[in-house]
Amino acid sequence: MTSNPGAASLGKVWFVGAGPGDPELITVKGQKLLSQAGAVLFAGSLVDRAATLYAPAGCEIRDSKDMTLEEMTEWLIEQTSKHAIVVRLQTGDPGLYGALIEMARPLVAAGIEWSVVPGVSSAMASMAAAGESMTLPEVTQSVIFTRVEGRTPMPEGEDLASLAAHRTTLCIFLSITLMYKVEAALRAAGWPEDAPMLVVHKASWPGEERILRGTLADIKQRCREAGVASQAMIVASPTLGALHWETLARSKLYDPTFTHRFRKASA
Repeated sequence: MTSNPGAASLGKVWFVGAGPGDPELITVKGQKLLSQAGAVLFAGSLVDRAATLYAPAGCEIRDSKDMTLEEMTEWLIEQTSKHAIVVRLQTGDPGLYGALIEMARPLVAAGIEWSVVPGVSSAMASMAAAGESMTLPEVTQSVIFTRVEGRTPMPEGEDLASLAAHRTTLCIFLSITLMYKVEAALRAAGWPEDAPMLVVHKASWPGEERILRGTLADIKQRCREAGVASQAMIVASPTLGALHWETLARSKLYDPTFTHRFRKASA
């Protein structure tokens, strides 16, 4: 992603999604790039360092947890003068709650080529860990990825209560320390006290993943008792617990009475 012809003499920066924590959930392309990288800048506060084990011997590896945005972009730019492949390894997917555009802009200004390799989001990993589905026929067909307002303000119209009013699946990032705000927003949107809630701590992390289930009335207390106060996904959804429902609307795609271009309906 560059229009500067001089970039051919410099290396390329790849923003690679490391996935939710399990190093085996990085994509094949991401793993391949790591194995070819001359330098890797990884988010040590969020990404399991095991993901950097894919890097070759002699690769320059730097943890970014103590760096400012400016220091990170300077490091990446410096490495492109020495290496053909430079990897910025980010948690989850680089385009979701990351500083992708903020980091890419200085690269563009410096004429450095860059690309993105997507990663598995902790939202998907959390639902997979819990054996839940984000969507169900005739229950909800929409998913909202959001957060509650903390030090980063929410744009107008995106407060959690407004989004929760849709009564669809809500995957709430970066908000476990603000659970009281999550509860207040759901109540303001009319969710009942017995609405099922799911919290997954360190989804997919080998030996560290924890799954907490509860209701709007008690999920905050369950998290407190379990000591879950960081790196957790909060899910509120009308689909939670569907595995044990007495009845379930059938998917039309697999219904024998439904015709599509690969199969004719049976009588």
